[in-house]
Amino acid sequence: MTPESLEMIKRLVGFNTISSESNLNLINYVQEFLAQYGINAVLVPNDSGTKANLFATIGPDTEGGVVLSGHTDVVPVEGQPWSTDPFTATLKNNRLYGRGTCDMKSFIAIALAKVPSFLEAGLKKPIHLALSYDEEVGCLGAPHLIEHLKNTIAKPQAVIVGEPTSMQVVTGHKGITTLKTQVTGHEAHSSQVQRGVSAVMTSAKLISYIQDLLDTNRCNADSSSPFVPPYTTLHVGTIAGGTAVNIISRHCNFEWDIRNLPSDNWKYYLEKFESYANELTSQMHKVAPDTGIKTNIMANVPPLKHEISQAAKLLFELLDCHKSNVVPFVSEAGQFQEQGFSVALCGPGSIDQAHQPDEYIEVSQVKACEQFMDKLAMKLAQ
Repeated sequence: MTPESLEMIKRLVGFNTISSESNLNLINYVQEFLAQYGINAVLVPNDSGTKANLFATIGPDTEGGVVLSGHTDVVPVEGQPWSTDPFTATLKNNRLYGRGTCDMKSFIAIALAKVPSFLEAGLKKPIHLALSYDEEVGCLGAPHLIEHLKNTIAKPQAVIVGEPTSMQVVTGHKGITTLKTQVTGHEAHSSQVQRGVSAVMTSAKLISYIQDLLDTNRCNADSSSPFVPPYTTLHVGTIAGGTAVNIISRHCNFEWDIRNLPSDNWKYYLEKFESYANELTSQMHKVAPDTGIKTNIMANVPPLKHEISQAAKLLFELLDCHKSNVVPFVSEAGQFQEQGFSVALCGPGSIDQAHQPDEYIEVSQVKACEQFMDKLAMKLAQ
C-alpha cells in the first residue's frame, strides 16, 4: 500500500458522509484536489443543493474510456460497538479500520491517489471519475449523474463500479424496491373490539402475508441459481404503531423491501400484496369507513442483469481471470446498465465487513486495487 493511498483513504474516511448528512465537504475536497492537477470536476447537485455528485475526466475526452464509479455516502454508526473512532482510518494488523474503508471509500481514494500516475501515463483514452451521493438509501443520486454522463462525454467502453467484491468480477446482482405501508385503523376501547379496527393487528396480517410470499419463494427456489439465497426475498425492517395497550390502534406503519432476482419482476409481489390489502380494507370498511391501507414506494433500483459485457471482458484482461460472479446486494450498476452503459462490479474489500462495527479492509486488498489501477492506466495509454 502506497503512502499516497493510505493518506487519501484517511482523508475520505475522515469526512462524516452518513447518508443523513451532507457529502459536500468530501466533494469539495475532491474537487480542489483534482484542480491541483488541472482537472476540472463538475458537480451535479441535488434539488436542495445540500449534496452533490462529482464527475471528472482525466485524459482526452475520446470514445473508449473507462468510468470508475463509487458512492461517497456511508451507513450510520450509531448504536454499534466500535473499538476505534469510525471516522478515523486506523491501521492495525494489516487492516484499515473505519466507516467506509470497505464500502466504499477505499476504491475512490485509490483512484484519486493514482491521479498523478494517470497523468504521467499519457492516456490515449480517458479515465472518468463518477462519485455519487445517497447510494445507501436507494441509489438516489446516481440517476442524475448518469444522465449527465450520457449528455456530456464521449461513449466509454466500460463502467466499473467499485463496490467491495474482493477484486472479483461481478456481472449480476439483485434489484431492490423499498416500500412503506401505512395502516389507518379506528380507535376504540380494547374491551370493545367489535367497535374498532386495529391498525397494529392489521399490519400483523400484512406482514404475515409478506412472510408467506417469502416462504413460497424459498420452497420453490431454483437450486441451480448462482445467487445466495437463490430466490427473490421479502423482508420487513421496521414497524411502529399504537398509543396504549388498552386502545385499539389507529395508526401503524412498517417499512419493507423486495430484493428481486434479475429474472423476477418486483411488481408481481407488490400486486399480490395490494390485492390482499384490498381484501382487508373491505373488511375494515364494514366497521369504519375512515380506515385504509396505503403503500408508497420509497426507492426502486433495478438489478444488474448478467452478461459478459465489454466491461467484464476488460476486467478479465486486467485481472487475468475468466470467471465472473453474482451478488445478492444492490448497487448503482443496474442503473448504468438500464441507460445503455457496459458495466461490471469490481472493487477492494469484502461485503462481509460492510455496514459492520469495526468495518475494515485488508491492506492486501488495497494493494490489489492499486495494481489494477496501474494496469488500467497502461491499457488506456496504448
